[in-house]
Amino acid sequence: MWHACDLSGRMLTLAVCVGLLWPPGAASVAPCICASTILSCSKMNLSSIPTVVPAHTAVLDLSHNDIKQLKSEWTASKLPKLRVLLLSHNGLLFLSSEAFVNVKQLRHLDLSSNGLRQLDEFLFEPLVNLEVLLLYDNKITQIEHSAFVTTLNIQKLYLSHNQISRFPAELIREKSRLEKLSLLDVSSNRIKKLPLDEMRALPAWLRNGLYFHNNPLPCHCDLYTLVAHWDLRKLNSVADFRDEFTCVLPGPRKARVDVFELSGDIMNCSTFKEAEEEAFLEQTLTLACDTKGRNVLKTWTLPGTPEGNQTARVLPDGSLRLSPVRSEDSGTYTCFATSEAFNETIYVVLKVHNFTMHGGSETLNTAYTTLVGCLASVVLVLVYLYLTPCHCFCCPGKGRGRGDDSIRSSVLSVTPTHGGDGRHVVFTDTKEARGQNGKLNPDLERDGPRDEEGRSLMKGTRKKSVTDSISSVFSDTPMMV
Repeated sequence: MWHACDLSGRMLTLAVCVGLLWPPGAASVAPCICASTILSCSKMNLSSIPTVVPAHTAVLDLSHNDIKQLKSEWTASKLPKLRVLLLSHNGLLFLSSEAFVNVKQLRHLDLSSNGLRQLDEFLFEPLVNLEVLLLYDNKITQIEHSAFVTTLNIQKLYLSHNQISRFPAELIREKSRLEKLSLLDVSSNRIKKLPLDEMRALPAWLRNGLYFHNNPLPCHCDLYTLVAHWDLRKLNSVADFRDEFTCVLPGPRKARVDVFELSGDIMNCSTFKEAEEEAFLEQTLTLACDTKGRNVLKTWTLPGTPEGNQTARVLPDGSLRLSPVRSEDSGTYTCFATSEAFNETIYVVLKVHNFTMHGGSETLNTAYTTLVGCLASVVLVLVYLYLTPCHCFCCPGKGRGRGDDSIRSSVLSVTPTHGGDGRHVVFTDTKEARGQNGKLNPDLERDGPRDEEGRSLMKGTRKKSVTDSISSVFSDTPMMV
């Protein structure tokens, strides 16, 4: 609030300002206007900045003059209370790398409508508190990556109507910057490439203030999808300049067309539609209320019967968390964002798949493991049946005792499950029991006794086909190995 004063007070203040700025013997120029903490020297036909500026000055207006250079010694002493410096419309061509050393508390710096061609590295390094920087309507061709490395508190940066060819992506990559930045204007430049993926990931309140129209961007469907999405959301950055979103068609003619026409016959891009959110059973999902307003009150309405939903919870940032996700959570969620001067409604459509995220792969792994196990069992049985060698004790004419049978018998056995006399089928390794290719011949047991004391299986032979022997192995009787 500016202090009111009578006419005599104003004249006294004006006289003090004139005396400070132009000491006796100085050239005769029109005086600046000093009002409390404001010093206005606008449109005074100045070619240099006054040598003495009151230490209590908070706002210094030097716009619309003829100041071509801003040297390091433009202010002889520190101005600790200076918050706003206006230097627009001066024809500025040069900025010293130490031009802002004595004004570190600046919050607002206006360098627009000048002749600046480059921004040196660390030019704005002392201005750690800078919030608004106006550089539009200059002749800047390139922005160094380190030009704004220390301006972490920047909120609004105007770079339009220059000759910039590179999008300053570093300004939207750092999370610390995104917490402060609300407006970035790079429109009406010579930018040919945009970081589309990073732009899509920005919160809506920053996309709402990201202006990039009227640049020679090449036509492609990804550009159309992004612009169409922002237009559907009615973001100011697109809605306010809808007719100025053009792109350059490939080919020698380099014709410019409206970006919104790319969904027609020009490139046949798919018409943009909001995609559904997808989730799986038992996972944790967070639905964002991606509103274009900041610091607003957010409330949600849920599909189905919200009063019975014990898995939904609103987080401090206004997003909605579902944990664990259930099949009945599918539906349309509505977020209402409101404040004294703003309101917006966001719809989020959720589709829940009726299985867990890894359910499909787990089923496949189980089936695969079962198949491999079965094949391995079959191979082992066949190896045993066909490739087991015949030892010399089973040669013709060689008799054996009862003890030999017990030692040489196989450990693979099949126990019947149908009751009976408790008999065990034992695969022996004798020559008499071997058929073609070393296959086990069960004919051996046909005429011999099969009592429960386990008499020798070498007495007598059975005349049964080899096929019966193999089929017995593949019966549905459980096998114990």
